Amino acid sequence: MGYAATYAERETGGEIVFRDSIALRESYDSYIEFVRTQPFDFVVIESASPSWEHDSDLIKRINAECPWTKIIVTGPIASQADDILSRLPVYACVRGEYEKGVVRAVDGESGKIEFDMLTVDEMNAAPFPYFDATYAHRYWDGNPKGSVAPQAHVWSSRGCPYKCIFCVWPATMTGNDPDGLGKRSVRQYSAEYMEAFLFELVANYGFRTIYFDDDTFNLGDRHVERMCAVMRRVGIPWSAMCRADTIRPELWQEMRDSGCFGVKIGFESGNQYVIDSIVNKRLNLERARETVGVIKKAGMSVHGTFTYGLPGETVEQMQDTKRYIATLGLDTLQESGCAEIEGTPLHTLSQERSLRKYVGAKLTDDYVRERDGRVKFDRLSTVIQVRSERKEG
Repeated sequence: MGYAATYAERETGGEIVFRDSIALRESYDSYIEFVRTQPFDFVVIESASPSWEHDSDLIKRINAECPWTKIIVTGPIASQADDILSRLPVYACVRGEYEKGVVRAVDGESGKIEFDMLTVDEMNAAPFPYFDATYAHRYWDGNPKGSVAPQAHVWSSRGCPYKCIFCVWPATMTGNDPDGLGKRSVRQYSAEYMEAFLFELVANYGFRTIYFDDDTFNLGDRHVERMCAVMRRVGIPWSAMCRADTIRPELWQEMRDSGCFGVKIGFESGNQYVIDSIVNKRLNLERARETVGVIKKAGMSVHGTFTYGLPGETVEQMQDTKRYIATLGLDTLQESGCAEIEGTPLHTLSQERSLRKYVGAKLTDDYVRERDGRVKFDRLSTVIQVRSERKEG
């Protein structure tokens, strides 16, 4: 949304106000009072299904309190644009990345606005995303180990070519691929753009670490080499979201030498069949284990992410993940239930019952459908524990 804010301001000449109520920890009543006292022509809301029940109620309240304000809905939830437009007082619903789509809505286009993403040249000519003193220091992720506040969250690229069944952003925002059969785009910012942006951020807000929250930071040797050169000049510690198998092994040491203190890596499962036939991640788990050793030897921390309760996954396969985790020597890890978000192949499976690229994904009788990964993980933990006790008995 920060990228869309500055882009819309430049392209429309309008006055843009950025507000993140979660960062401010404000109530709905406080937010409504803020909107009511401002003569906003448009309100842009980004949402996804885990928060959509709350956000749709908020849209109704904004409309009731400020009927002159046109509401633009963006984010993964816009994959359900037709339903949203038919049920809610929404002026426009922008699918995919929404810099251009918001401008089109402000210029008078209403209804469903289809994918209209920035080209690489447009990305690198765009204004830097919105930051100000109120919000700059309010974002923080304690992982991977070594993170220090204040911390800047930024992108050096957009998109990911891999097609994990549950992954939301590449399926709904940087591409339109709800069944895993389409093309997914990857666009990387230039070294020149990133260097100017990061130097400005550090100078203005005194950030002590930077986290690259790309879909996948290390897609290809050239991008990593360029970003390492940039970070050597910027001169502060950094971390990134990575894959285990997309760069030459020696580049992990180059990342460390340029200031990288840690990485996050998505493993998803510790069972190779689940990885290949259900997730469709195209990751060799043995190679991924070896990569963790290389990263640790280089002096960086590793945070691993795992998900449970995939369609067709058995309890024994979930326990394989537990066993696999024990062999990795991770510094920190995240375990969650596999959430089902609109616009993803996982959501499509619930409608189509089968997916060509996910041959092992099946909606069994005990499959748990849930939009909230934490709720699902809590439910699965109980099931796994009960079944484990029965097996031992």
